[in-house]
Order: sequence, then C-alpha cells, then structure tokens
Amino acid sequence: QVQLVESGGGLVQAGGSLRLSCAASRGTFSMYAMGWFRQAPGKEREFVAGINWSGGSTLYSDSVKGRFTISRDNVKNSVYLQMNSLKPEDTAVYYCAAAPRRMFIVTSTSGYNSWGQGTQVTVLS
Repeated sequence: QVQLVESGGGLVQAGGSLRLSCAASRGTFSMYAMGWFRQAPGKEREFVAGINWSGGSTLYSDSVKGRFTISRDNVKNSVYLQMNSLKPEDTAVYYCAAAPRRMFIVTSTSGYNSWGQGTQVTVLS
C-alpha cells in the first residue's frame, strides 16, 4: 500500500489561503484515485475533494466548491489541496487518502485503503 504524508497546515485568518500537500511513497501513485477528508472535533470525518488517477476528473463537497482546488502531480507522487477564502468552519484536521479504484472518485471513507497522519488547519475569525 502507498504511504502518505501531509504537510502545509497551519493557522490562518478568515479569508486567507493555505495549500496542503500530500506526498506518497511505497507504491505506484498513479494507480490510485486520491481524496482529501477533514475531521473537526466531535464530528465525523467528511469528504472534501477527490481526484481520479489522471487528474482529469475532480469532485468537491458543496461546502468547499468554488473555494478549494484539488490537483495532483504523478511525477512528483503528490496531491495538493489549494484552499482559498477560508472560513472558521473549515477548521479541522485534514487527511489525504488513496483509493485503489483509480478511475472513480469515492466520497466514503470506506473506499480508501491508505491514509496520512493528518495536518491541522485552524482558521481564525
């Protein structure tokens, strides 16, 4: 299975931007669709954005559509989440995940078999 390490989280004022990165190793990165999820305290982990193996197809949750952009670089074995116009409700631990069904974007956590350790994003009002 691919191993994933996120980076790029931090503290930002509302309206600001952050770019999360997720580096993959020990696997063929292009064999996976990738997703970003987030989990706020006391809440379930929720789907944020997904991208298929080629980058030709993306999907976003309604709460981030138009503000966040997911992308990937199969040469660098990395997936990114550009987050703009951040809101306090975006505060959460953000996780990247790999799904073996590379043609499809899955919104359920059960569709992913590899997870990173998470990176904290805190948006101040």
